[in-house]
Amino acid sequence: MVTRPMPVRCPACEGHLMVKALVCPACGTEVHGRFQANEFALLPKEHLDFLRLFVKARGNLKEVERLLGLSYPTVRARLDALLKALGYEGMEEEDERLSTLEALRRGEITLEEAVARLKAGRS
Repeated sequence: MVTRPMPVRCPACEGHLMVKALVCPACGTEVHGRFQANEFALLPKEHLDFLRLFVKARGNLKEVERLLGLSYPTVRARLDALLKALGYEGMEEEDERLSTLEALRRGEITLEEAVARLKAGRS
């Protein structure tokens, strides 16, 4: 039996499809219900292909650059697009904000330095 990639978008309205049944190919057991696909299953093919290559290269962007024959900025842009598609956009800014507040709490920076860092992060 030929298997194809699971469709994740409705052909009528482009909404996310839900899985209704799972089948064990070894014994034929079927499980019926409403199952939601994880965020990786919902990725477009281009992002999924990049993710697979990124994992294969053990997260080394220089190796991904070499394997794809693309410039580092192009590879970085593809990684940023993947992160955005997964909903991780903006996490670096949040981490930086929390780091600044923690440094202020520990007395490593002044209030003025913290305010300047936080303002710089918004632009």
